[in-house]
Formats: sequence, structure tokens, C-alpha cells
Amino acid sequence: MATRPEIVVLGGIGNAIDVAEAILESDAYALKGFLDDDPARAGATLAGAKVLGPLASARDMPDCLFVNAIGGPRSFRMKPDLIARLGIADARFATVVHKRAWVSPSARLGPGCVLLSGCTINANVRIGAHAMLLPNCVVGHDSTIGDHAIFAACVTVSGGVSIGANCYLGAGAILRDGVRVGARAMIGMGAVVAADAPADATMAGVPARVRT
Repeated sequence: MATRPEIVVLGGIGNAIDVAEAILESDAYALKGFLDDDPARAGATLAGAKVLGPLASARDMPDCLFVNAIGGPRSFRMKPDLIARLGIADARFATVVHKRAWVSPSARLGPGCVLLSGCTINANVRIGAHAMLLPNCVVGHDSTIGDHAIFAACVTVSGGVSIGANCYLGAGAILRDGVRVGARAMIGMGAVVAADAPADATMAGVPARVRT
């Protein structure tokens, strides 16, 4: 039996545990451990694997793959810089799809993409590098999700939607078909987006409006 490639999860709290558990259920990969910059978590055991050191230790792990699980409503705009400063090629980032997610054969997922349990990705969807979709998200046909985007749980994206790079969509947000969300925009929890969201904007409410 061939040895499965080992993955190191970047981050040691919250989403990182969910991503690790998806890896543990995978037939394609094995979980090696975590990297986290918080000294209080050094050496801790999470999901049956150790925190192996700070993020910079990734440079000393030439035989491992990686997946980034860091990013939330307060830090999502820093996600591209966090990955870039590690100097790891995209080819060394694993795409992690939970065994209870469904991905259309015509969809395309970028390197480092994460889809957790219950996600449904429909026909001709394109998801960029390092995007992370938490449980039970639905992405409608012909939609495009940019690099580094983060979806909290239960986001619903209708058909033909375009979501720019490095966006954050809060739990339960719903996007009408055909809308465009500009890069680095934040969509609030439970928002109903029926019109385009400008780049760098924060939108919330039903219907969602730009908040200052």
C-alpha cells in the first residue's frame, strides 16, 4: 500500500481543527501536525497530532504538503501576506475536500482550497487558490470564487456569481444570481446580497447595504 502524502495544517485553533479532521477522514492524505505562532500551543496535541512549531518552520519541511486554516472576520485581509511570507510554492499546498462534500466533475478547485463537510459545488464553478469554505456552503453553477476567499458556514451562492479575491462571507449569507462582489469585501452574517458589492466594502442586512 502506497504511503499517503503528509499534510501540515497552518494554524492551531478553530478552523484548523475542522480541517485536520477532514484530513483524518481522507483516503488521500495523512495528518502530520500543525504549525502555530502562539507559544502557548507549542507541543500541544490537537486532533491526535502535535503542534510542531511556529509557521516559519514550514521552510524546514521540504517533504510535506501544507494547507492554510488561518483566517476569520478580523484577519481575512491578511491571509495572502501570511501565505506569501512563508515562501511555499502553490504546488506544495494540498486541496482538502471533506469526504461528505460534493464537487461537480466540471468544477475546478485551486491549490490549497478547503471544502468542509456538506459543501455542494455545482457545474462549472471555479474556486481559486487557498479559498476556504466551511460546512454546508452551496455554490451555484457558473460562479467564480477568487483566491483566498473565506466562506463561513451555510453560505449560499446562486448561479453566475463572481466573488473577488480575499473576500469574507459571514455565516448564512445569501447571494442573488449574477451579483459581483469586489476584492477584499466583507459580507455580514445572514446578509442577503441582491446588488453588487464594491471592493473593500462591508455589506450587511436584508437586503444588504454598504456600511461605513
